[in-house]
Amino acid sequence: MSKKIAKVVKLEIPGGQAKPGPKLASAGIMMPKFCTDFNAKTADRQGETVPVIITAYEDKSFDFVIKTTPVAELLLKEAGVKKGSSNAKSTKVGSISQEQLRKIAEYKLPDLNCYDVEAAMKIVAGTARNMGISIKD
Repeated sequence: MSKKIAKVVKLEIPGGQAKPGPKLASAGIMMPKFCTDFNAKTADRQGETVPVIITAYEDKSFDFVIKTTPVAELLLKEAGVKKGSSNAKSTKVGSISQEQLRKIAEYKLPDLNCYDVEAAMKIVAGTARNMGISIKD
């Protein structure tokens, strides 16, 4: 017999730095156990934002799935800029190469809604365009 799901919560937590707080309390899980498990699994991703989907069950147990870092954060790091453009059409804040674009697309492929790297590259390129980051040929 399967457990009854009480709640599904999506959070973005810094890698290896989960701590009990109101965001986790809203999930209705055992916070200390989640924090130890999450921090152990994401210790190698210090300084990155780590999206996580927590499935909380009625008996206070839980499962969680760790996702890849958001595309916007990866683009900012590769372009070497602090934030995207406020007006992406007229103001470009940085640029990345095709190789950097491919690297990001290959990393994000498991979490994107596509099957091949070329389609993933188009998705990442669209995000870059909206942030004011140009792609060099």
